[in-house]
Amino acid sequence: MIVAIDGPAGAGKSTVARAVARRLGLAYLDTGAMYRGLTWLALQRDVDPGDGASLAALARDVPMAIEPTRDGDRVRVDDQDVTEAIRLPEVSGRVSEVSAHPGVREEMVAAQRALLSSGGWVSDGRDVGTVVWPGADLKVFLTASLEERARRRRAELAARGVEVDEPTVLDDVRRRDHLDTSRGTSPLRVAPGAIVIDSSEMTADDVVERVVRLVEALRAASA
Repeated sequence: MIVAIDGPAGAGKSTVARAVARRLGLAYLDTGAMYRGLTWLALQRDVDPGDGASLAALARDVPMAIEPTRDGDRVRVDDQDVTEAIRLPEVSGRVSEVSAHPGVREEMVAAQRALLSSGGWVSDGRDVGTVVWPGADLKVFLTASLEERARRRRAELAARGVEVDEPTVLDDVRRRDHLDTSRGTSPLRVAPGAIVIDSSEMTADDVVERVVRLVEALRAASA
């Protein structure tokens, strides 16, 4: 069973996907964390986010791992725990640019497919249902209004002790939407057959329940 959850920045994909995986007893793969890890590494090594060839080489040559623990997934890059660092504004502000390079996506997609081929997963990102695993048993496109997504992103940053004013967060989410939907390789779009869920007025628990019920209906139909 593969469940793919795609959607724009701030839609709540990771929160929902992680909880769905827990409910269903499946593994969880946060593809966005992989791109964030690469972006963090590029910033640490002074690699220009516009240098696609160098970024693709980093993606290919530097070990990256997502390790599940009782307290949530830990992200390691070059054997360093970067779980918190990859969520900082300086990484968020460049990750869409880094992930737009065809060479980067080629390396990342290959790694993601290798993982997903090993069993049952819930995975979220921008192109899981369209490119990484278009044959997913269930494809969901999770979205919300621009204002609500910006509010959630600001709350997420505040919970990490990072205060950013509302207009700045709104502009950043809007900019990321443009980059994600207009890039030439694997642009953000609704996958064929995907179920669109607008979570603007839904809680994370509401969305989780909806997705779990969709999976249970699929399992019942194939029993």
